[in-house]
Amino acid sequence: MLAEPTGPPAASRAARALAVLTLAPVLRLAVVRHAVPPGVASRTGCDACGAPIGVARPWPALGPAARCGRCRARVGPPPGAVELAVVAAVGVLLVGPPAAVLAATAWWLGWTIPLVFVDTAVHRLPDRLTWPAAAGTWLLLGVAALAGAGPAPWLRATAAGVALALFFATTTLLLGRRGFGLGDAKLALGAGALLGWYGWAVPVAGLLLALLLSGVVGVALLAARRVGWRSHLPFGPFLALATVATLLLP
Repeated sequence: MLAEPTGPPAASRAARALAVLTLAPVLRLAVVRHAVPPGVASRTGCDACGAPIGVARPWPALGPAARCGRCRARVGPPPGAVELAVVAAVGVLLVGPPAAVLAATAWWLGWTIPLVFVDTAVHRLPDRLTWPAAAGTWLLLGVAALAGAGPAPWLRATAAGVALALFFATTTLLLGRRGFGLGDAKLALGAGALLGWYGWAVPVAGLLLALLLSGVVGVALLAARRVGWRSHLPFGPFLALATVATLLLP
């Protein structure tokens, strides 16, 4: 007799993938709401025609097409960009963190995806996204500690998150606009905690990788004359990408 397959059938895997993609409209809505300049009220409708955009009317503005249902103007991030980010996040969860910290990593990724798009668009990391990302990650790592990992990795994660956040905050206080923003410090709370769970060297590696990535991209943009010497690149996307890359390292 043939052995029965041990893994879930292809139809079940496809159903799970589609279920995860249902989060994409919620994440796209977070980007649309918060991708506004500082001091400007959160966006509630299409910039071109004012048609309301929200959970009650998610399509097609919050779908992969990213178009207003009334005037067909582009709304938020490019078509398919958020959905692609969600698929990439699922891939990270499948191959990256152990089961003990899977929930904390998933929580952090869920908040970080809209943060990356918002920072790229308007160079800001709103508190309504950074604080829940950090607090939920810290609490879920605490649950992992209580579930059997013990207090040592959780205390180290806490200290690493605070240390990384203080590094970014200090550059802001000392250098002003030439330093990193306080939004980067708040994003670093969760990123540092996730990396610090695995050891002290891991958040250091993540920070160095983020600085390297931002430097390489900055030099490339300068060489292509896409930015000037006084231009300020948003650092949130580099910190997020470096954190994910470091989590995937052996």
